[in-house]
Amino acid sequence: MRIALCQIVSGPDPAANLELVREQVRRAEGADLVVFPEATMACFGGPKLAEVAEPLDGPWASAVRDIALEAGVTVLAGMFTPEPDGRVRNTLLITGPGGHHGYDKIHLFDAFGFQESATVAPGTEAVTFDVGGTTVGAAVCYDVRFPELFRALADRGAEVIVVTASWGAGPGKREQWELLVRARALDTTSWVVAVGQADPASIGIAQQGTAPTGIGYSLVADPFGRVHATLADEPETRVVLIVPEAVAPARAAIPVLVNRRL
Repeated sequence: MRIALCQIVSGPDPAANLELVREQVRRAEGADLVVFPEATMACFGGPKLAEVAEPLDGPWASAVRDIALEAGVTVLAGMFTPEPDGRVRNTLLITGPGGHHGYDKIHLFDAFGFQESATVAPGTEAVTFDVGGTTVGAAVCYDVRFPELFRALADRGAEVIVVTASWGAGPGKREQWELLVRARALDTTSWVVAVGQADPASIGIAQQGTAPTGIGYSLVADPFGRVHATLADEPETRVVLIVPEAVAPARAAIPVLVNRRL
């Protein structure tokens, strides 16, 4: 399976970010799955999320679907969908020839001085989908700190789990990001593909406030927890080849999913 890691810096304007999606899908020629970060539709710390939120059948998500269908690929991109109580859902759009749906982030980032739950309502359902006969699981950012979600996705047949993020900066945060991604790969003996926002400072945009705007360092961990690929802090799109067939021997060698007692 060929997966494009589209490490971008999204801005506050959904229309401009849509063009960024269009451009990066073109650059990801040959990929089966094209992954953009959390908050691709609009960055954190920009507009009020309720002002930009749209349903999955709205114009922004529909335009991404058209881009995916034209390219013949599955596209994942972080967006915001409206919630009746005035908050939004932090939604990972999953769209392309195999369907058009989303995953709503379950674990909200109420940590490190940021309170995502003030403006975002939590999702409740784990989501898997198919790409070329391989089952893929979905997770978003803070979800990576919760191994039970990743085990649930593996129980549903996921051999590849995608984590999209807009990872908050700070002391030790890069090390935590890599450690958590590799740990979740080992917890589930699955491929974990983690794609985050690039560091805005890498293109001259200064950090403002406490909103998590990304540090870069997207990475792919194999089912043994080894780093298979990694990016730096600046924007980059890279197509990475992974082998889902590597999951079976890893699960035979380290049968943690069948040996667990709780």
